[in-house]
Amino acid sequence: MVDPLVVDLSRIQFAATAMYHFLFVPLTIGLSFIMAIMESVYVMTGRQVWRKATIFWGTLFGINFAMGVATGIVMEFQFGMNWSYYSHYVGDVFGAPLAMEGLMAFFLEATLIGLFFFGWDRLKPVTHLIVTWAVAFGANFSALWILVANGWMQNPVGARFNPDTMRMEITNFMEVVFNSVAQAKFVHTVSAGYVCGAVFVLGVSAFYLLRGRHIELAKRSIVVAASFGLASALSVVVLGDESGYVATEHQKMKIAAMEAMYHTEPAPAGLTLFAIPGADGRPEFEVKIPWVLGIITTRSFDRDLPGITELTEHAALRIANGIEAYKSLQAIKADPEDLVARAEFDKRQQDLGYALLVKKYRPDVENATGEEITQAALDTVPDVWPLFWSFRIMVACGLFFIGFFALWFYRSAVRKIEKPRWLLWVAVAALPLPWIAIELGWLVAEYGRQPWVVEGVLPTFYAASGLKVSDLVISLTFFVALYTALIVVELFLMVKTIKAGPSDRFSFGEPPPSAPVEPVTAVKAG
Repeated sequence: MVDPLVVDLSRIQFAATAMYHFLFVPLTIGLSFIMAIMESVYVMTGRQVWRKATIFWGTLFGINFAMGVATGIVMEFQFGMNWSYYSHYVGDVFGAPLAMEGLMAFFLEATLIGLFFFGWDRLKPVTHLIVTWAVAFGANFSALWILVANGWMQNPVGARFNPDTMRMEITNFMEVVFNSVAQAKFVHTVSAGYVCGAVFVLGVSAFYLLRGRHIELAKRSIVVAASFGLASALSVVVLGDESGYVATEHQKMKIAAMEAMYHTEPAPAGLTLFAIPGADGRPEFEVKIPWVLGIITTRSFDRDLPGITELTEHAALRIANGIEAYKSLQAIKADPEDLVARAEFDKRQQDLGYALLVKKYRPDVENATGEEITQAALDTVPDVWPLFWSFRIMVACGLFFIGFFALWFYRSAVRKIEKPRWLLWVAVAALPLPWIAIELGWLVAEYGRQPWVVEGVLPTFYAASGLKVSDLVISLTFFVALYTALIVVELFLMVKTIKAGPSDRFSFGEPPPSAPVEPVTAVKAG
């Protein structure tokens, strides 16, 4: 078995690179649609301030997109380097959406972004607008395929284990694509990206108003960001509720851990607002809202929400059943023509992954003792309190964004954007909040899945490569240093661009300011 320290370092390395990478992704998704909205207004009105706004926010989008691509490439190589058995075991399933994402990100998106930057004086206004909208949709479709792959890891549908190849294989690709968990994660994640982009535009625009610079562009940008942000913040909450519902259907242990719920409560379960852990790790003091959790997660008043203790007992039963599947698999390996063993395996194979949990304690799974099965069942419980508090901070940020954007939407409607100044400072101070909420959301999604790398199919400790600790220490140090340097470069370029502001001279091949502006009718005609 792989050294536990190697597994931990592999997890830390992948988590570090993934969370670094996801500092760039949501802003790319959010800015792409804001750019498209602004250019649409430009094409409809012919007013140059909207063209300048599109180019300015597009410049920041381009810097961020380049850094996102640079940090994303490394993640895909880690599947082969750090998680070789994972790649062997589920590569036939996981590789397909990952390949589609590569085609979207590195071919379609790159081509469209090139046209966006260098097509201003080469394409008709309407044609360039179509390109900009295509960039926005391309960024979203790129995210779709990553979330399809991740959704399959949370809810492995459309595939089955083949005892002849000892690998998971796709049985229904459309079921993988339209996996309910993947679709819920996709709409929730991209909506969070829209919020991130809106907060960024609003915060930078508020900074300009505080400094008395680029006032017309800043005010118009705030109007777009407030409207787009309010719709996005509301959708994040609604779609987050859907994510909670599908997680209750497929990942009950994650929900129980997020709520620090150790025992099944009478239906409908109450929502814990605040809790203090006791010496044994269980809540010593808690504040609950009756019924809310049960209604949100089960959409009913009479369905129980199982607690950690009951789910652990159920996991022990699945481990015992999985051990029988493992025995049948060994018989098939010894005699591929053993039809009785194949029939027995087909009945129990849904629990084979649970049997693999025992390999943490002994290689001969079929001889596991009751104590080892109990310990393996306890391993299905993720760390409760990091999930508990991460989820609540994320939700608090989401509720703040609704109020934040609603207030700015109202101020925009009554045309009172420049004052009060304290509200402008709040907008600037709120800039880090979307990233905090998004990173915590991913922590809940991924950390809450432990001990599984693929839920119920493949334990994390069993999926890692047999590397040396020294190899991982060196690579982890290198990646953290490299990614930190890239973030410093990103911040330097973004801050430099923001300080310079939208240029008074047109860029990306635009005509000089003295060139005659096309009439509105000609712009509309394209």
